[in-house]
Amino acid sequence: MRIAQISPLFEAVPPKLYGGTERVVYSLTEELVAMGHDVTLFASGDSITSATLAPMREQALRLDPTVKDWVATYYRMVELIYRRKDEFDVLHFHIDYFPLQLFSRQNTPFLTTIHGRLDVPEFVETYGTFKDCPFVSISNSQRRPIPELNWVKTVLHGMPAKILTPQPVKQEYVAFLGRISPEKGADRAIEIATRAGYKIKMAAKVDNADREYYETKIRPLIEGNPNVEFIGEINDAQKPEFLSGAHALIFPIDWPEPFGLVMIESMACGTPVIAFNCGSVPEVMDDGLTGFVVNSIDEAVAALGRIKTLDRAKVRETFDRRWTSRRMAEDYVNLYEDLIAKAAR
Repeated sequence: MRIAQISPLFEAVPPKLYGGTERVVYSLTEELVAMGHDVTLFASGDSITSATLAPMREQALRLDPTVKDWVATYYRMVELIYRRKDEFDVLHFHIDYFPLQLFSRQNTPFLTTIHGRLDVPEFVETYGTFKDCPFVSISNSQRRPIPELNWVKTVLHGMPAKILTPQPVKQEYVAFLGRISPEKGADRAIEIATRAGYKIKMAAKVDNADREYYETKIRPLIEGNPNVEFIGEINDAQKPEFLSGAHALIFPIDWPEPFGLVMIESMACGTPVIAFNCGSVPEVMDDGLTGFVVNSIDEAVAALGRIKTLDRAKVRETFDRRWTSRRMAEDYVNLYEDLIAKAAR
């Protein structure tokens, strides 16, 4: 099958540090190639892939301070892909609503996986204008703000089985991994760890948009606190030891998280997760097996008190059963075949 994968341009594929969508695109692309498909990856030129790379710009947007209008780069990208559409059996977009206007007016099968939140009025209006286009959700909960879209499938994320694995290290802390922002709950993570009597290590990115929040709300909780260690962004090579060394990953979100990739990254290392019951969490977590789903800080503290009763080997076994990129790729291939057959009819 000739497949086009169209990635966001904010990060390279795979991302050098933080970057959820680009990481998923990488996992899917590599697995499709391993399955024998002819894949072209449209991404930034600093990407690394086994597929045929079609560079849309020299480097990822986040690394290029000269960019004044990132929307213009996407406008150009969509047009360039449109000119090549007949080279492919199916086009798979991961760039939100940008392709919808142009590709809804042509015949090559295409689909859009929506990776972000949809509970924003502008998104409801924009996607609703193209509600007949084929969309993929990354969790069933993600669909709730716009249930009337043409949702053709929910495909839960997966990742390569061997990138993150359990390491033979002693568990000495609890972990927070991801991004510093109000909805991710870094302050709650610190409170949970402190009340439960655990040291916490925080491997997190601070976006410019969240810099003030970090400086005013989070940094004062870290400075002078011997039980809190902020180590900043980490890459995939650093994650196995970081996650394996944790008794648990704390995921105290306060928003409708569409998926939450860090949960399955933690499971890949055999590390259970304590996650707040928001968004996709009940779909991703096997409560009582891969961790605990909680509804409050008090419940999270109590869950940490019994975290050692969970079998870390079974956490990894669950990852192998549910969360590999091979499972994700097979789900998408089935969908591609359905779209191609429908177009042929």
